[in-house]
Amino acid sequence: MKIAFVGKGGSGKTTLSSLFIRHLAAAGAPVVAVDADINQHLGAALGLDEAQAAAVPAMGERLPLIKDHLRGTNPRIASARTMIKTTPPGEGSRLLRVSEPNPVYDACARPVELDGGAVRLMVTGPFTESDLGVACYHSKTGAVELFLNHLVDGPGEYVVVDMTAGSDSFASGMFTRFDITFLVAEPTRKGVSVYRQYREYARDFGVVLKVVGNKVQGQDDLDFLRAEVGDDLLVTVGHSDWVRSMEKGRPPRFDLLEDENHLSLRRLRTAADASYELRDWERYTRQMVQFHLKNARSWGNERTGVDLAAQIDPGFVLGDSLCAPREANAPLTPTA
Repeated sequence: MKIAFVGKGGSGKTTLSSLFIRHLAAAGAPVVAVDADINQHLGAALGLDEAQAAAVPAMGERLPLIKDHLRGTNPRIASARTMIKTTPPGEGSRLLRVSEPNPVYDACARPVELDGGAVRLMVTGPFTESDLGVACYHSKTGAVELFLNHLVDGPGEYVVVDMTAGSDSFASGMFTRFDITFLVAEPTRKGVSVYRQYREYARDFGVVLKVVGNKVQGQDDLDFLRAEVGDDLLVTVGHSDWVRSMEKGRPPRFDLLEDENHLSLRRLRTAADASYELRDWERYTRQMVQFHLKNARSWGNERTGVDLAAQIDPGFVLGDSLCAPREANAPLTPTA
């Protein structure tokens, strides 16, 4: 399953996404965790110190390698230079699996040990001073979009993406790349404003959107969220001493997380697992093509000097049958 965590800045989406990743790892599930936020905090939330987090390779800096690998022998893509963030796969493209070794993981992913389990962590890379005035952060997240466009994941496999704050993800088609989107909202007017934007934008694209109420302190907060988001409210999370310790860099064993918060995480996983049954690979591929054509017309053709519409393979549909499944006894822990 491909899962996004979104929300306004300060809502707690990185904390909630890290707790969910820990929950999956503790259950032995294969997980790829991706930090696609402009503020790179997921590594720290997963227990890395500052030096370790900074040492995780930036996907944005390895985009040529990623493109060259994914292009494979696809005859519709003349060179990696002509690939943009929305370039869809076709016959001959290299596809990725969650649990396999491949050059993209070798270059961009690093293993993070979590209470006996392990996840692959990938990061877009921070927005640096050298980017100011000359770069758009969405050029960095383009590496994540390409990764998701070429990923074939199955039930029981998880890709969890901590997205950039607010509604910035609508600047690309990446918001359609997920089986379910968890929107973290505080019980305030500002807290639910991003929810309204997401609901409006996502309505026409079949995006499954569920709200995680965070920092809920009592019945009044709960009533407020229910009134504002209705049936989209899936779970709520209140004060957590475990989280407070984690934010100080001293996380206890994960099984010591409060029972009610463990229950909320189980409900998130149940919702994510159920979303897989709704997956429509044809729609997924069609949306991929739709955003690629939009980008091609607006800037891609001019930037690359080629007609990017020609990259579309009209007979190709991404799907489970295109990749051999992971062998039953293959290890779930990531390779360095």
